[in-house]
Formats: sequence, C-alpha cells, structure tokens
Amino acid sequence: MSGTATENTAAKTINFVKAINLALHDALAADPSVFLMGEDIADPEDGGVWKATAGLSTKFGTDRVRSTPIAEEGFVGAGVGAAQAGLRPVVEVMLMGFITLALDPLHNTAAKWRYMTGGKSSVPLTIRTLGGAGSTIGAQHCDQLESWFAASPGLKVVQPSNPLEAYGLLTASIFDDDPVIFIEQASLTGRKVRMPAPEPGTRFPLCQANVSRAGTDVSVIGYGAQIADALDVAEKLAADGISVEVVDLRTIAPFDAGTILTSVAKTKRAVVVHEARTMFGPSAEIAAQIYQELFGELAAPIQRVGAPFTPVPASRPLEAGFMVGPAQIEAAIRQTLS
Repeated sequence: MSGTATENTAAKTINFVKAINLALHDALAADPSVFLMGEDIADPEDGGVWKATAGLSTKFGTDRVRSTPIAEEGFVGAGVGAAQAGLRPVVEVMLMGFITLALDPLHNTAAKWRYMTGGKSSVPLTIRTLGGAGSTIGAQHCDQLESWFAASPGLKVVQPSNPLEAYGLLTASIFDDDPVIFIEQASLTGRKVRMPAPEPGTRFPLCQANVSRAGTDVSVIGYGAQIADALDVAEKLAADGISVEVVDLRTIAPFDAGTILTSVAKTKRAVVVHEARTMFGPSAEIAAQIYQELFGELAAPIQRVGAPFTPVPASRPLEAGFMVGPAQIEAAIRQTLS
C-alpha cells in the first residue's frame, strides 16, 4: 500500500466523493477478496454517475470493478452470494429509492444469515447507496430509507457526516463481517467541504457514536449532513451563552445508546435531528429510549427535527421547504431552553 500512502501524503485535502473513492481504492489494494459491483461503475461507463469509482477499474481491472445491468435484485443478490462464499463485495445501488427492488436478498438472506446458521457463517457485504433530497430530481430518486433497514435485525446502517468520517466508516464497513447499508447523503456530495486526507486504512468503529462538540446545556443527536448544520448552530449559539453538545451517531443501527444517554444525562435536554421523515424515523426510537431511561431527569420535552411525511418534491422551492436545515435545529434547541 506504499503507493496509496504517497497519494494520501500528496493530497492535502479531500472532498466527500474523493474520500469514498480513496476508501474503495485502499480496500481493493489491501485485500484481494474485495471487489465492487454496480451500474456503470467501471471507467468505460465513466466511473459511476457520481464518479465515486472513477479510475478504479483502470487500476484494478474489470473483474474487481464490475459494471452491472440495470437489475438491482440481481446484482445485490449476487453480492449476497459472493459474501456467503467468502468474498467482500461492495455493491453500489445508485440511488436509495432503487434499493427497494433488492429488499428480498437484503432482508431475508443477508440480514438473517448469521442468526440462521448459529453464528457459523456471515455475510461481509457492503451496500453503498445515495439518499436524500437537494438535487430536485423527484420523489423516486431522493428517499432516506434508513429506518427501513434499521428495523431489520442483522443489518448495520451507517451514515457519515463529513469526508474524513466517510473514509473511516466505509473502510470499517468493508472489513466488517456483517452486512452494512452505507448511506451517502446527496447534500454532502454537493457541499464544498474539504478535510485533511486520512492515513491509509483509517477505520472508525461501527456502532460507536462520536461526540463532535462538547456542551452542557442541550444535546443535539443526529447523523449525516445534519451534524455539520448542528455544529454551525452550536457555534452561533455559543455567542448567546448557550452550550450545545453535538453527538454524531455514525451508525444508525445498532446505535450507541450509552453515549447518547451519557450526554443527555449531563445536559438534561435533547434534540434529535435527521433528514429522514420525522414520522416513523430513527429519532422516534432514540427519543423513546431517552424517555425510558432518563424521564425523571429531563428538564424539557425532547424535540425531534426531520422532514414532513410526504414524498420529496421536485419543485426547488418546495424541496427547500421539505429539507431540514440550521434554522429548524436552532428553533428546536431554543424550544428546549424556553
């Protein structure tokens, strides 16, 4: 991996898509059992719609970076079978709305296989998919369906909040022995956020939250792009003497209840935020567990911030109203302190 190290040293900063590309590159270089599949991901097809796999088939060959037909159930099912056979496939489902076509192999086989074999067999499969609004490409292309997969025992659901987290969490996902749904948020791929390039092979532990900012007055718990928004709001509110703690879940399922409860036990107030719809969203389970464990210690009702219960609009003004941003997070924080 010396070549990779040289590339990392030369690249002072990376954006989100480059972080994904670099993690895939380093995993392919580190382990011959890793291979990629997905629609148009090889270089003859332009390295994927989002260019996250650009250059990889040229370096590692089309046996290990395979473009597939437009048949999600087929190539996701092939990935499940390859993982059962001992390989470490990374399968790209171009958009999260399309993952519905592959629910059977994911929910009925990948998620249940370890349990059904008494722990004797595993499915080290990673599904990469892009979810979320902000691109005005319509309701069938913008879903955030993490709550579907969080409700499937045996699946891990991961969503990074910035380029460095994307590299470390994707690397950890690829080398985890359980199936992982790895969600790349559309609004992050378009943000001009650059961070220092990670050391080759950097991994951040799955199922372990990260306290991105310490605070004493209120805990904001979330994942993905909303963490950056929460950090901006926390910085703004600090000028008003309000101390906000920001907890980045990293892994949505199974989530790190210990870190969440420790934070809220300290601050006595909680705001749970995500881009997914509020109704039936992950924030419901998080809030329920906080209430169950800390009800007598809370200084205010828990606030939940998420999207309305409607398909994602294609109209730019309506989509802007649908999306979660800093204003909603700030309003929820102030509500807990009122």
